[in-house]
Amino acid sequence: MTEISDSLRLLFETSVEDEGDRYTVAIPPELVENGSIETGTSYRVALLAAEEDEQTETVPAQEAPSSVSRADPAPSHEQGPPVEEGEVRTVSIDTLGDQGDGIAKVERGFIVIVPGTKPGDRVEVEITDVKETVAFAETVGEATVR
Repeated sequence: MTEISDSLRLLFETSVEDEGDRYTVAIPPELVENGSIETGTSYRVALLAAEEDEQTETVPAQEAPSSVSRADPAPSHEQGPPVEEGEVRTVSIDTLGDQGDGIAKVERGFIVIVPGTKPGDRVEVEITDVKETVAFAETVGEATVR
């Protein structure tokens, strides 16, 4: 299984487009529109192969160009989030977000933000809000520390 860094801020699937004199990584427009990514800002980007065998190799992070292509994302992006509103599941909190909320990663590295938790907690949560690249949850049980 591919290791995903705890410092990950955003995860989505897309494609690399050949534009003749350069290659671009297509950013889904909703990521810019909902404020997850800002135009004119540089980002560090890691690329993971989209192979199903989990034998993928992480490409070292590089500075992204400030111009962002708004090409259509790869069809696999339409898979949708792996969680649904109202779903109850147990998650492990890996790290803290910028606002101090706990962050757990579930299937495909999808991020679930859980307020009131800390790294090492294993909690039962109810998914309260699902976006394209992140979900929010509330604890419904007691936290246990690993």
